[in-house]
Amino acid sequence: ELRRGARGAAGAQLPLAGGRKTAPAGLPDLDDAERLSAELGVLGMDSSRHLMADHRAFLDELGALSARRLREAEHGATVLVAGAKAATQTPPIRSGKRVIFTTLDDGTGLIDLAFFDDAHERCAHTVFHSWLLLVRGVVQRRGPRSLSVVGAAAWNLAELAEVRAEGGLDAVALRLAEPGPEGEEGGGSPAGGRRIRLANGFEMHPWADLRPAGEGTATTRKLWHQSSGSAG
Repeated sequence: ELRRGARGAAGAQLPLAGGRKTAPAGLPDLDDAERLSAELGVLGMDSSRHLMADHRAFLDELGALSARRLREAEHGATVLVAGAKAATQTPPIRSGKRVIFTTLDDGTGLIDLAFFDDAHERCAHTVFHSWLLLVRGVVQRRGPRSLSVVGAAAWNLAELAEVRAEGGLDAVALRLAEPGPEGEEGGGSPAGGRRIRLANGFEMHPWADLRPAGEGTATTRKLWHQSSGSAG
């Protein structure tokens, strides 16, 4: 009886604000760039708009394909793709060689990339230490819906955007034509070429998903997934 009476007496939910209005702080409102930066810093995600929206016009000038348009690309075609890094992995594989797998998010979908040994000196440092990437590679199709890009070169998209603002497209073209830096993570044959053989017959490259020796260092917040021990 008492419970039924209590339920019947309960009214509608009260307004959360309690009818009060917050007085303005007297400060100017955030612009789009400041709001996006605040969302990434506080929430760890872009809620008002996708962060790649600021680069879409620049990518159109470069002829980069979006994830949606990439679905129409033919096998073996050389393409430019770009996006925010969503994940990196360097798992052990049967050959024992190191392969860097990366996923980019460009706002229209996800783009899967693979960087093999011959591209590591040119690409590994940029892939591991940049968040926004521009990648040139070759389309690989293994079925109607199975699509990936084998990366041959990678650039920091944020740096290219600055070059575009300061020197125009000609300066960007010169930057893209420069040979990649050498001696970066992933090149050469570390540890004398030693491989770690797993029970399933796969071999692990000495630099594949292993934590570096020594004490761990404090890391800044990252907005992408990386497999355990991956350099970035």
